[in-house]
Parts: sequence; C-alpha cells; structure tokens
Amino acid sequence: MTAGGVGLAALLAACGSGDSGAKPTAQASARSLAQGEPVSGGTLRIGALGRASAITRDPHGTQANESDYLIISLLYDTLTAPGATVNTAPRLAASWKADQDVTTWRFTLAKGATFHDGSPVTAEDVVWSLRRLRETPAGAARLPGVKADNIKADGDSVVLTSDYPNADLPLMLRLTTFVMKKGTEEVAGAPGSGPFKLDWYRDGNARLVRNDTWHGGKPYLDAIEVKIFESPQAMANALLGGQIDVASNVGAVAARVAASRQDVQVLRRPDDMAMPIVMRTTEGSPYADPRVREALRLAVDREAMVKQVLSGYGKVANDVLGTGDPDFAKDLPQRARDLARARQLLQEAGFDLSKTYELRTTEDISGLAESAALFATQVREVGVQIKVVKEDSGAFWDKTWLKGDLYTTYWGTNDSVIFFASKLLLTGAGQNESAWSDAEFDQAYKQAVGTLDPAAREQALRRLQEIQHQRSGYLLWGMADGIDLAAPTVRDLPKLPGYGRVQLERVWLAR
Repeated sequence: MTAGGVGLAALLAACGSGDSGAKPTAQASARSLAQGEPVSGGTLRIGALGRASAITRDPHGTQANESDYLIISLLYDTLTAPGATVNTAPRLAASWKADQDVTTWRFTLAKGATFHDGSPVTAEDVVWSLRRLRETPAGAARLPGVKADNIKADGDSVVLTSDYPNADLPLMLRLTTFVMKKGTEEVAGAPGSGPFKLDWYRDGNARLVRNDTWHGGKPYLDAIEVKIFESPQAMANALLGGQIDVASNVGAVAARVAASRQDVQVLRRPDDMAMPIVMRTTEGSPYADPRVREALRLAVDREAMVKQVLSGYGKVANDVLGTGDPDFAKDLPQRARDLARARQLLQEAGFDLSKTYELRTTEDISGLAESAALFATQVREVGVQIKVVKEDSGAFWDKTWLKGDLYTTYWGTNDSVIFFASKLLLTGAGQNESAWSDAEFDQAYKQAVGTLDPAAREQALRRLQEIQHQRSGYLLWGMADGIDLAAPTVRDLPKLPGYGRVQLERVWLAR
C-alpha cells in the first residue's frame, strides 16, 4: 500500500498501468472448483458484518460497519485502489505524477467516467468531494498533509499540494476518497460513479445493479444484494443454509465449521487484519509511562492468543503495523513473553497494582472481544487486574475510539508501514488512537516520504519501525487471516488482503 512497498521508482512507473487489482495474490481452498470462462448474469447475495446502531450512508463518514463500506465501495469510486501487482493501482484516477520535490501531485481522471445519472465526472466534482472529506472530523487523517485550499482543479486533472514532500500521497487516497457530484446535499442515494448502481436500500441492506457504462469495464454480475449480519455465526449459518452466496470476512470459528463441507469454498487471505490493543500515552493515562506499555507487551502470550482467539488462522505479530509491506522490518527482534521483566518494569514505573483497570471492546468482528478476555487473563500473571467492558458498536466508536485509555481496535489494511504512520502514529494525526507523540518518529516519517533515494528511504523506514516497536501505544499481538465462505458457483472473489476484498466488479457466477 505504499510507494516504499514496491520501491518508489516502480510505483511511479506503474502509475498508468491500469491494474485494477483483480489478479489473485492468495490461494483459495483446494476445494474451490475449476474456474472456467467468466459468464455474465446472476445476482450475488453477500453477507457482511454490521450493527444497526452504527449504520452510515455517508461516503465520507466513519464506516464502522463492513456492510456499509462494502455498499459504499461498490457505488462510489476512489481516486486510487489497492492493487495486486502494485500497492496502489488506478481507479477513478487513470494516472498521477508528482513534481520534482514530490510536494505537488497531479491526478488525471479516467476518460469516460460518468455518474450513475449519466453526467460526466469532472475535476470539479473530485475537488468538491475531497474538500468535503477534508472538513470531516477524520479528514486530516484521510488526507494527511493536504489542506482543503490546496485541492484544485486543472482541466481534467486534480492537483493536490502537500504541506511537506510526500512520495506516498497516491497511497493515502486508496480507501476513503469517494467521489460524489459537486454540491450534493442529500447524501443517501446520491449517484456515484462506481461499478454498481443503487436499486434499493433498507436498514443496512441493499440491492445494487450493474453499471453498464462503468469506466473500468462492464461488471459480470447483474446485481449484488448486500445483507447485514450482526454476528459471524449468523452470517455463516445463512451461508450454510443457502440464504446467501458469500459470507464475507466471517472469521476462524466459521472456517472450522465449514472445513468438512464439500459444498462450501473457503478463501483464506493470510496476514489480513491487525487486531491491536491501544494504550493511551498522554499524561494522566495509566499507560503514559513507556515502561508500563512495554510491561504489558511482555506479559502477553502471543502464541496462545493466535491459537485460542484465531483458532490458528493467523500469525504472531511484533507490535509494528503494516506487516504485509515488502519493506516491513522482519529482522526486528520478535518480542516474546517475559513475565519477570514485565513485573520489574511495572515496579520501576510505580504502576498501581491495587486498582482494576478497564479494557473496552466491541464485537464488530470475530475474535475482538475474545482477544480482550484472554489478554485480561494473561496479564493477571504479572499482577495487573483488567475488567473487560463490552460496548455497543455505536457507543464504542463514538465514546471510546480515540478517547479511551485501553481498548481494542482492528485494521483491515496491512500492506503499508507508511499508511499506518500517517494515519495513526504521527503527532496530531487525525486517527492517532493512542495520542502518541514522538518527535524522532515524526522526523523519520518525513524523511521516508520526502525522498526519492532508495537507500535513504530504506534507512528512514527502518528507524521508523524501530521506534514504533520500542515505545508506541500499540500492542499488536497477532495478525488474523481473512476468511470468506462461498457457495460453489461463486467465482473470482477478490483475494487481496484487507479492504481489497470489497472490489467485487470481476466476480461472476457459474451456471
């Protein structure tokens, strides 16, 4: 997901490649049927997790529900998208180019792109949309370093000027830069320019029909019906009962249940989802002292977490986000459980072991609440008493996320160290979940994104990860595999990790 992920020169060379991300990067179950030639037609019924209390239809809102993100991603285009052969692939932007100091970027729009009402997508529409996005509460994180006044139209291009040199700006535009028509007031049902058009929407469920004039090529499916499920178990049962064709990101428990079924495809995407525990680092938080954060990282039995929470469908992580990045520092010493050292650090920090501390979590995805419960059990061995508080999705994202002292979170994007640095770890970043501020880290980030020199970039990226590993507010114990279950007729489900799985335009149904 970063220029550094494929080497900056390779990324710039590939900017106009047209790679839609449809090529597989992971293997489906051996029980998947032979693919054959794609055919058009049919309706795909897909289940996705979500809660009624957290529903949003605003493309620039916070999409806590995977069901919402799926619907929005099919209706609206982003400028760039996750790719299979490069981390950043064209979408609504056909190509992009930076000036010499990689501060100003020009994004040229795809020819023939139109909204669902037939009107052309213009640079003015994109500028209006990006400025609207920038003014949302999360806008600074979604467009890091780019102020609204520095987003301008120039013919069929959009010009973005960053506050600092940023070789990774195209990567930052992949997931949430959804484009609407200029001046849109009624967001619900507003026309997009994506591969599918809205037929109907009811309480988080939707039917989308094919956009025959989509600039990226005519999709195979006639329609996609998205059904919202509040639990992975209910979604898996619906798949096994024939009520839906795909159970999206259904989790390890469902994978175990489906393992013996010959009539179900199991798609496993390794290294798919980060499930860290966030420790607030500001003064007044029980976790402000880096020795306390290190103690908790040392108190965790990571192998047990992966085995019990993920049922083995995952791998041990090392407290650095972006594990799928080709530039991920795999040679950093793997942090292992060390109870004696953890106790010593807590004692040195003067941590109050007489208190009970709250760990807040939600059940938005499979395994999240379970990870909190097991963490609480494990740290008890060093004298830390944790009470797990499960919150409704709406309350969690409104009151706990970005504000709590200790809470679980998850990220379905893992292929870029720089992505996480810009969104979550820089001082003042709009989604800085732990309120961490580290001047040395900030400097390493700016050195990494501000240079075209591969050696200097590599050195800065390495230092950036070392600092995160040593003293950030994250305890990243494991990476969960992404798991979809599908009926035997479903073909070419996206196999990219993370949110790459919502790109369904090349899916088809066998007869």
